[in-house]
Amino acid sequence: MKRSFHATKFNTEFMSTEVPIDRRIEELRFWCSEFHRLRLAPLHKYGACGNLSFRISDGETPFIVTASGASFEGPIPAENFVRVLYCDLGENVVRAEGARRPSSESLFHFAIYEKRKDVNAVFHGHSTDVLMRAAELNLVETEREEPYGSVALVQSILDVLGDECFVVIKNHGFISLGRTMKEAGERALHIRRKSI
Repeated sequence: MKRSFHATKFNTEFMSTEVPIDRRIEELRFWCSEFHRLRLAPLHKYGACGNLSFRISDGETPFIVTASGASFEGPIPAENFVRVLYCDLGENVVRAEGARRPSSESLFHFAIYEKRKDVNAVFHGHSTDVLMRAAELNLVETEREEPYGSVALVQSILDVLGDECFVVIKNHGFISLGRTMKEAGERALHIRRKSI
């Protein structure tokens, strides 16, 4: 089954409405809950301010990411996870499988997995403390503010990414990367502790 509709900043083509099944989703649930508990993915009226993903297979680009508008508060249902198969940045299209639209930031998750084969987890969160102390903590920061979910935001991240594993998105949030979900999560928690 194939259906398509407009997401916030890109079009989503659903190749299947089947909810992804992967034993690692339980670990992703844990980190979503941690980001909620520590206010690294605070709630807004549409869901959590943040999105977390993991690469499905080493060296391959497809990943499982939290759904657009998913809440990380309380039990997180299976339909709040979406498999992203491919992103066409030129056409602004995301091909996915799942019951809900993928995160509005799926484009930069995809671009990071494409560029960095060493990265298997991309955790995006929000922290005023981290943003305010980015320079003091010598954190790499994007040079310009860009609209969330946009191709311009993707490019601003790629411009400074290099081999970095933690990047502050100017006036927006942060990205914590890891070879594992544990590594990405613990790195975010470490930076949070240093910033408060």
